[in-house]
Amino acid sequence: MRKKLAFVVQRYGEEVNGGSEQYCRQVAEKLSSFYDVEVLTTCVVDYNEWKNKYKEGLYSVNGIRVRRFAVDKKRERRAFDALSAKVYGHRSFDNVGDEIRWMELQGPHCPRLIDYIKYNRDKYDVFIFMTYLYYTTFFGLQQVPEKSMLISTAHDEPPIYLDIFYPLFHLPRAMVYLTEEEKAFVNKKFNNDYKPSDVVGIGIDVPQDVNPQRFREKHGIDDDYIVYAGRIDQSKGCDELFEYFIRYKREHQSNLKLVMMGKPAMDIPKHKDILPLGFVSEEDKYDGMAGAKLLVLPSYFESLSMSVLESLGLGVPILVNGRCDVLKGHCIRSNAGFYYRGYYEFAECINVLLKKTDIYNKMSKNGLFYVSFHYTWDRVMDKYKALIDEL
Repeated sequence: MRKKLAFVVQRYGEEVNGGSEQYCRQVAEKLSSFYDVEVLTTCVVDYNEWKNKYKEGLYSVNGIRVRRFAVDKKRERRAFDALSAKVYGHRSFDNVGDEIRWMELQGPHCPRLIDYIKYNRDKYDVFIFMTYLYYTTFFGLQQVPEKSMLISTAHDEPPIYLDIFYPLFHLPRAMVYLTEEEKAFVNKKFNNDYKPSDVVGIGIDVPQDVNPQRFREKHGIDDDYIVYAGRIDQSKGCDELFEYFIRYKREHQSNLKLVMMGKPAMDIPKHKDILPLGFVSEEDKYDGMAGAKLLVLPSYFESLSMSVLESLGLGVPILVNGRCDVLKGHCIRSNAGFYYRGYYEFAECINVLLKKTDIYNKMSKNGLFYVSFHYTWDRVMDKYKALIDEL
């Protein structure tokens, strides 16, 4: 009889645009070949308001049984932002009450999901919680610590320093990390290296029919371009990217374009060489990445970055923010990209990748090898199965 797994995640579905949610969906679908998999989640799609889109009940998404629960209140953005400023900036011994309120405002506030876990714990052999940051993990994990795994997706960001998270990282039976940098950071921060764990990573599936020319013709792009793929947000460093790119164009004569693929959560400067495409299809994404001179990721905070691995899997070098240990680690281990700290390094890295063909070609080959060796689904599944069977 196959073991029954329950994934607990804040949002779930093909239309959900989020790195951790996409990762959860991919892993759930892959593990369904070996286990009876069910997903416990909310009825929301958009994380800004936590507004219910679906009705409660059972759904099927790519053959995976999905049990949805309604969120009972939308996020109060002003109250949440005000409380965030308070708990991030004022550390004290009596801060826990404010931090619990912060978690409730963080959401998605879904007590019905937590109650379901509590009263149906014996129906499942293992609960796998996705990402430490949300209400569903924080309160759900407390109901079933003895049969749980946590995929923390933790990195150096303000919430990780809240006091309420210290006990959370000691609750699960096993920990799953996506990178060596994440594991080192979490072990140092929470002293939980005694927990069974593994650095699992992700499998990268690059389509066989990638066609850069199809992308160029569709969007009318004739010149060389660099590409950003993901949510366009200040929290992802996009404001700094715009500043650096506009300055680069002012100081260097070229036709280079910056193509932005993703849903905007901030204003995008109006500039003739910045091309915002909005949310694109998977075909467009891969075609656009494959045709780029490089993929740029300015984020200070990443726990893995699928776009970086997808780019390397297409043989396209990367340029990333050197202040993010995870992204810097990808560059060092793969030797397939550059990292920068400040504008001058940003500009010089672009110049090298655009002008030094021998370096570019070597990095392209290195990226292909890095992904094909370290980031296959067979490798990832073997690691998950070992942890689950140990549980």
